Formats: sequence, C-alpha cells, structure tokens
Amino acid sequence: MTIRTETPTITVDRLSALLDRFRVRARLFHQGPLCGVSHFDAHPGRGFLHLLRRGPLDIRHAAGSGAPQRLSLTEPSLMFYPRPLWHEFRNPPRDGSDFACATVELEGGERNPLSRALPPLLVLPLARVEGLEGALTLLFAETDRLRCGSRLLADRLFEVVLIQLLRWLIDHPDEAGTPVGLLAGLAHPRLAPALVAMHEAPGASWSLEGLAAVAGMSRTAFSNTFRDRVGQTAAAYLADWRIGLAAAELRSGRDQKSVARELGYGSASALSRAFKQRLGSSPTGWARSGT
Repeated sequence: MTIRTETPTITVDRLSALLDRFRVRARLFHQGPLCGVSHFDAHPGRGFLHLLRRGPLDIRHAAGSGAPQRLSLTEPSLMFYPRPLWHEFRNPPRDGSDFACATVELEGGERNPLSRALPPLLVLPLARVEGLEGALTLLFAETDRLRCGSRLLADRLFEVVLIQLLRWLIDHPDEAGTPVGLLAGLAHPRLAPALVAMHEAPGASWSLEGLAAVAGMSRTAFSNTFRDRVGQTAAAYLADWRIGLAAAELRSGRDQKSVARELGYGSASALSRAFKQRLGSSPTGWARSGT
C-alpha cells in the first residue's frame, strides 16, 4: 500500500503584511537612451530599478561588492539593486540603449527584512517574469511622452513592477535561485502561514509550539525546517521583526511605551533591553545617532 503525502496549497497573502509595515517607494529619474559610460553612486537608503527596453548593455561593479564585476546583457531585462551599490553602465556610443530607471527606497533600510533577504543584484529578462507585461506596457506608455501626472503615475507603476517581481521570486524559488532567507521561507508551503502570522500579529505571545501548529508541523520539524530555509531560528526572526518594527515606529515619533505594548513587550524598559541587545544601543541612543 502506497501512502501519498500532498504538498499543501499556500492560501495566505505572503506580501501584504510585509509591505504594509515596510513600504516600497520608487521615483523615476531617467527614461530614454544612455550612451557611453553612466555611473550610479551608492547613497544610504537608496537602491535602483533599471528596465532595459532595448539594446546591449555592459555592467561593471567594484570587486568585493557581492555582484559580478562584469555582466553583459543583450535582451530586455530588469536590474534590481535593493541596497546601495555603486554600478556602471557602458553602452555603445552609436546605438545606445533605451532605459526606464527609478531610485528605490525600501522603508527601514537595513532593518527591512526584504532588503536583507535579497542579493545585491537581481537580473532577469523581462519576458521571464510572469505578470509584468501589463504593468510594463502602462509604464513605458507614461515614460514615452509627457502628460499630466506622468511622473507620479510612473513612480507607482515602478512600485507595481517591484511587487510583481517579489511575487514571482516567491512563487518560483527554484527558477529564481532564491537563497536561504525570508523569501525562501515564504516560498515554503508550511512555513509561509507561520511567517505571515508573525508579520500580521507581531505582538502576539508566539511560542515555538504555537508557530508549529500554524504551520501544521511538529515542533522539531518546524524548528529544523525554519532554520534551514530562513537561516535563523523562528525566535530570532521574530525578535528581529519586532525590533525592525519598533525602530520604524520610534523614528516616526511614537512614544516608547505604546510601541512596547503594541509589539508584545511587557514594558518600555523591556523594549529598551531588547533594542540594545539587537542593535547595540538604547532606543534613545539609536534615535539620536540617526542610523
């Protein structure tokens, strides 16, 4: 007798809670040809999303940056730099290449869990990412000619492209080569509900047993699978998630006591201790440093 075990279908929204807490913002800064050599400097809190519409492109990165030192593209492609990283584009002076480019801010900077989960550079042919065609058609229509509100609409459409890219990465982990981290966890049919539960209710009294129950797994299986897929224990991930949220809330001007209560800490002093343990500074000292 053969016993079949079926992989559960993922029925939870794996991105909305994340993006509600840590928003993605894009701003168009270039459309049209780039000829010769173009430099894009690394500035704190700023990434880039480049869309190569046509033409060849040679990309250069500094040694030790984590990205390939040299990369050549010959088909319409998407290049996403989620974190600050210097890069250089080289195009044939005669032919040039046609682009739409935006700066990207992942709210929370290095505390943003999506930013930490992504490699320094993602490069994908535009035709490979399912679902992009409609957004790209609208985006390029807005960047091709000046109309009222074009820049603002282009900014929003760049954000749509980013969300569709993240969705594709989660839905196609093997094809995307998704590394160990949050996206790999969200791609796992049993871990995803537990991660979403933490994202939606960070102040709940989560235990390992409770999270394992949400995942429909035994305590041991959940613990081992979470560590293998996400790269840290569930408790460590939850602590980082809460501290990242606390940092964002405190930066927005909320008082420490209310933030502590909302995120499941017993008191402002408990939040302060956890903050210092994870970030090496008290909330007051961290806010004063501006990091």
